[in-house]
Amino acid sequence: MFSFFLSLKYLRPKRSFTSVVTVISVLGVMLGVAIVIIVRAVMTGFGDMWEEKILSFKPHITVSSWNGVIEDEEAVCRKLEAIKGIVAVSPGIEMRVLAEHRKRISAPLITGTDPERIRKMMPVSRVASGEFDLKGDHVVLGVDLAAELGLRVGDDVLIYSPMNLIKKDEIYFPEKLTVAGIYDSGQRDFDSGFIFMSMTVARDLMSLKRGAYSVHAKVAKPQDHRIFSALVQQVQNTLGPMYRVRTWQEIDQALFNALAVEKNMMVILLMFITVVAIFCVTNTLIVITVQKTHEIGLLKALGFSSRQIMATFVLHGWIQCFAGTVIGIGLAYLVLNNLQSLVDFLARLGIQVFPKAVYGLSQIPWRVVPREVAEVAVSVILFCSAASFLPAWRAARMDPVEALRRE
Repeated sequence: MFSFFLSLKYLRPKRSFTSVVTVISVLGVMLGVAIVIIVRAVMTGFGDMWEEKILSFKPHITVSSWNGVIEDEEAVCRKLEAIKGIVAVSPGIEMRVLAEHRKRISAPLITGTDPERIRKMMPVSRVASGEFDLKGDHVVLGVDLAAELGLRVGDDVLIYSPMNLIKKDEIYFPEKLTVAGIYDSGQRDFDSGFIFMSMTVARDLMSLKRGAYSVHAKVAKPQDHRIFSALVQQVQNTLGPMYRVRTWQEIDQALFNALAVEKNMMVILLMFITVVAIFCVTNTLIVITVQKTHEIGLLKALGFSSRQIMATFVLHGWIQCFAGTVIGIGLAYLVLNNLQSLVDFLARLGIQVFPKAVYGLSQIPWRVVPREVAEVAVSVILFCSAASFLPAWRAARMDPVEALRRE
């Protein structure tokens, strides 16, 4: 108890250089903790938003045939629709094509699908203009692709089939299709890389008389690992070994692995900021032990043990780190709750810190994980306790006679 009260006494603000250094040390720990928490929250939000976009836009389960083409896609769709837990099923034909409008060319991925089934698969409410209509020669494309080609609702776009490269002895004329709708998913890869059309038009482009390249399915709980894994296994057992079943995690595994690695590396690098702040705490304790040499010698002469002296200065450093950590957590929440406003303010000043063209998202996502906040707080306090040990140990080893003589 004596060590605790003595450490509090040394923390009382006074008009001295030591008090200024103490405040700077606390502010350093505060900034280090806040930056680490903010970065981890933003990186977690990135993962959540990517996952949300993928789960809402792309299928959760993709079934393809080892032979290349699913001849009877309707039979496969009916089998999948009969499985409990699958909420939507749609056949698909995906292929890279060339799209041209007024001498502007792009190479999007066409997705031929069932016009009726796709309404359960896709978030059709995100159509920015027009309507999600795939009947006849109508197509729906993303807002970024429309801007790239200069397309608006009602315009015609020429789609060139890749079969001209595959079958060089035959000529496939481009299909003139009409833009019925333009969607805005808020994610650049989706808004700039896909054109949706009916199965009939897609078959004409790919020279298919019937069948599909794949069958897509959406499930009720794609993020519940246990239920989803059991459902995928049931799909594989139902269709048999002639079909390949892939999940959304497998298809976009590279993306999520990259996000996880980037998050870990950012946290490791930014932890060095906190380590530097902790060294400031160590320097503060060294200055205090030098200034309090006389008091330390007097306390030891009065019979206070080295352990009590050492505990005093360890607690002194620990309290600094604890205060900096608590204030840092509060600062992190304050910044995160106003993060988008800060970014918008910088954008008005002409500073683009989060352009959609680079990051592919329309706003900064973030989510604080309490476990990660606890990990940061515990790590900082443990490091600080270890860093306080050296100056505290030096103070505890002082000879009271020598300490009093210096004064």
